[in-house]
Amino acid sequence: MPGSMSMLYMAMSLDGYIAGPHDGPDNPGGDGFMRLHDWFVDANGEFVRPSGPAGELFDELETFGAVLAGRRTVEQVDHWGGDHHGVPIFVPSHRPPGPSVANYPLVTYVADGIASAMAQAKAAAGDRFVLVHGAYTAQRALEAGVLDELQISQIPVLFGSGRRLFDLLPSRIELEIVRVVDTPQATHIRYRVQR
Repeated sequence: MPGSMSMLYMAMSLDGYIAGPHDGPDNPGGDGFMRLHDWFVDANGEFVRPSGPAGELFDELETFGAVLAGRRTVEQVDHWGGDHHGVPIFVPSHRPPGPSVANYPLVTYVADGIASAMAQAKAAAGDRFVLVHGAYTAQRALEAGVLDELQISQIPVLFGSGRRLFDLLPSRIELEIVRVVDTPQATHIRYRVQR
């Protein structure tokens, strides 16, 4: 995977939800959220490498060099305790961070917009890619033209309600399908944003 690239990874229900109903700080991801991750989480809630092509995808996704994540996402998980696989974490936000961030040297809040946050994340990632987390942040990155690819794991379930991935897009965005990995648990589709 080429460096200086940004990629959204998101698991999504067939009807477009990335979080179930009642998503909030006391219930991150909402009701039924873990169903979206069954393809790589065991019965104990531990991440496990799937076998076959899904395992190769899992390995590829573990090679990111920086994270760009939305404020809502990072606050729900307390910034992953300041350590998301040992890489820098960038959070675009117009408000200053909460007090816990002072204990997390890898976390940087960026106040001057999504494009600046992405540029800093790409510089920090070096020859690896920037992993993007969060629906709102992904939408703003698409709007600003700084999101390069989307890796969507489409899960064969209909949530019916919750938080949708693409609710607030300002205009039409064309995508090119780069790869499809089809498994019984999920169809993993990688898209490149057309510019």
